[in-house]
Amino acid sequence: MLFQVTGMSCAACSARVEKAVSKVEGVTSVSVNLLTASMQTEGSATAESIIAAVEKAGYGAALKTQAKDAKKAGKDNSDEELKDKETPLLLKRLWWSLGFLLVLMYLSMGYNMFGFPLPGFLEENPVGIGILQMFLALVVMGINFKFFSNGLKGVLHGAPNMDTLVGLGSAAAFVYSFALLLVMSKEGLEGGTEAAMPYLHELYFESAAMILTLITVGKTLEARSKGKTTDAIKSLMKLSPKTAILLKGNEEVEVPVDDVVPGDVFLVRAGDRIPLDGVVIKGNGAVDESALTGESIPVDKKAGDVVSAATVNQSGFLQCETLRVGGDTTLARIIETVKEASASKAPIAKLADKVSGIFVPCVLAIAFVTFCVWLLLGEELGFALARGISVLVISCPCALGLATPVAIMVGSGVGAKKGILFKTAAALEEMGRIRVMALDKTGTITKGEPAVTDVVPGPDCSREKLLKYAYSLEVLSEHPLAGAVVKYGKNKTTPEEVTDFVVLPGNGLKGNLNGQTLAGGSLSFMEKEYGVSGELSERAKQFAKEGKTPLLFAMDGKVLGIIAVADIIKEDSRMTIEELRKQGIHVVMLTGDNVLTAEEIGRQAGVDEIIAGVLPHEKAAVIKRLKEKGKVAMVGDGINDAPALVEADVGVAIGAGADIAIDAADVVLMKSDLRDAAGAYRIGKATLGTIRMNLFWAFFYNCIGIPVAAGVLIPAFGFYLNPMIAAAAMSLSSFCVVSNALRLNFCKVYPGELMHLQSEISVPKTGEIKESEDKKMKKKMEIKGMMCGHCSGRVKKVLEALPEVDAAEVSHETGLAIITLNGDVSDETLKKIVEDEGYEVLDLSVEN
Repeated sequence: MLFQVTGMSCAACSARVEKAVSKVEGVTSVSVNLLTASMQTEGSATAESIIAAVEKAGYGAALKTQAKDAKKAGKDNSDEELKDKETPLLLKRLWWSLGFLLVLMYLSMGYNMFGFPLPGFLEENPVGIGILQMFLALVVMGINFKFFSNGLKGVLHGAPNMDTLVGLGSAAAFVYSFALLLVMSKEGLEGGTEAAMPYLHELYFESAAMILTLITVGKTLEARSKGKTTDAIKSLMKLSPKTAILLKGNEEVEVPVDDVVPGDVFLVRAGDRIPLDGVVIKGNGAVDESALTGESIPVDKKAGDVVSAATVNQSGFLQCETLRVGGDTTLARIIETVKEASASKAPIAKLADKVSGIFVPCVLAIAFVTFCVWLLLGEELGFALARGISVLVISCPCALGLATPVAIMVGSGVGAKKGILFKTAAALEEMGRIRVMALDKTGTITKGEPAVTDVVPGPDCSREKLLKYAYSLEVLSEHPLAGAVVKYGKNKTTPEEVTDFVVLPGNGLKGNLNGQTLAGGSLSFMEKEYGVSGELSERAKQFAKEGKTPLLFAMDGKVLGIIAVADIIKEDSRMTIEELRKQGIHVVMLTGDNVLTAEEIGRQAGVDEIIAGVLPHEKAAVIKRLKEKGKVAMVGDGINDAPALVEADVGVAIGAGADIAIDAADVVLMKSDLRDAAGAYRIGKATLGTIRMNLFWAFFYNCIGIPVAAGVLIPAFGFYLNPMIAAAAMSLSSFCVVSNALRLNFCKVYPGELMHLQSEISVPKTGEIKESEDKKMKKKMEIKGMMCGHCSGRVKKVLEALPEVDAAEVSHETGLAIITLNGDVSDETLKKIVEDEGYEVLDLSVEN
């Protein structure tokens, strides 16, 4: 259950609430977040019993309406929840406090220290000046009465907090000054103005008011910074349209999105933001899904494709049927995930919680001992009281309490903007600690679908003829390998009509083309049926060793050649794995494939360790073994790899898209992009580092500040802290902790080469597309004759020598060259310079 808690002012408060609720029968876990003033509980306890426990501890609590239910009821109050209500109230208090404080400071320091003029009736009236100072201090104390009420409430419930320290410090200064004012008035009656005037310098009314004002300054700055930590959630919420255009019969009607129900048909024109999750029933469009996935490349949508709320239809017209509304939409679930992660507590926060629970009582004790020691050392009452007050107001449990949640909030928001969703604060922290990352092969390192890698014609067959006949036969098959051949040949040749088509399960295909038998299948099948020449047979066996599937084709009993098909690695896999290894991560590839295939893919990807032949239910045992090397993250599809995802310290689901597998893992990568696994690690590492830095400075500040305030430097250096300076230092400590966490917004999620790769595939804004495409066009060249790395190097060198070529990625293993162009260059020129080196260019096409 999720609750909103009121009345908390520091980490001691949140610790008190946690302690009280944890004692409620039926509560199995409780987490209180000071930053969001929220509380999450688990167990069988009723909401009423939990609220009663919170109230008994001296605070208020109310059960929060879940966003999903609220939206379904047409009462989405998410905007109201995230609205910064604290800062305006604090600003109002601050301006009024400053106004009266300035007058008070003029009467005290201005007159006493600098001789500023006063009205005639006060010039020789020290008692009157003291009384006026007292009333001005009372006004400032009244404006900031919340410190006293909250502080007293904490004491009465046995849980003193930061407000207790501030209120006690201010009250002590006021009471001491009031007592001195009474003495001053008595001396004035007996000895006149000269006898009363010295006491005017000993009054602390300005300190009583200044302490409250400075703390209010700090709280205002802190509140403004805390408001910025929710910017990621606010920006996501602003994406969702408020209205939708429904098709009612033949009429178009604009209605609020809260009034739309599943089954309604809505329309989306070019440039419009999609209002709800739905399925396209008519039309075509290019949809920018970067708001949800962070991926800037538009996705083409047609009938049957799913669209999500908050994405933008850049071109075309879509008619869609509503699938999900309100809290069920993908956007709403993302927002809820980020909120829950921000409200949860990271394991590292437990140290701060333990300290905060005993912090305030210890500070009260230190302040009392400080006061007594200075009195015993013979110092005046005012001096001893000032040292005790300084101890009270410099201590800052707030900095301890905010150190973790602000970093978690910002880190989760940074991830959400990049399409990386952390379900909990623990997942975000643990991601920064991992030493081993296990990657599922299919769909994670590889594309998860077969693709043609090699086309090898026989001695008496051309490449074009082999591809045409293979395409003509495979276009009739539904097998995934056939799909790879069809996809490859689609824009390269035109199929001929094949009749009498027959599928031979486990072997291959047969059909009739122009009165001749056309066949295709495995090496064993073709050897048995037609016989395969030694050269083609050896080439097919070599493909098999490389993890590829060789498909052989024959016409009228004569073998035409080989088309090799494989599940190729993604373009970004090797670069991502290299980046992870640079960070000191041991990268392991898990797969159920045979050892030969696994070793070839692992070699291409550059992983540290390959574990092959592992069935889905056996992966959990492998993860358990890998834990001996350190924290383990498992990256998989979130379904088949579920046991391993649960066993890992951090389970990462890849392949999410619109149907996000929220329950499958701790972290979800929305873009199905392996780069985001490295990005998630960088965010986790940066967040963990920020938390540690915040905790260090919070502890360091208190460990140094409290002794200095107590006066330990006075005997050696004569240095001591004025209570007003101590109050200013306390205010700045919390502000600095929050500001430090905001630096996470500048975290480099995709550094170095990964950033370069992302910039290459990014889509320019409308109106700039043609120019960008011209400058960064990619072409794929298929080359025959490259036998070794030296051959690849020669081809790469001559291609990159052209001024129009930015880069050329050449591989003798695949026989491919991917050429990135920055200007116009003819295909003939590209072919010629390669063929001049003694190689044959088989094909040259634009790379999609």
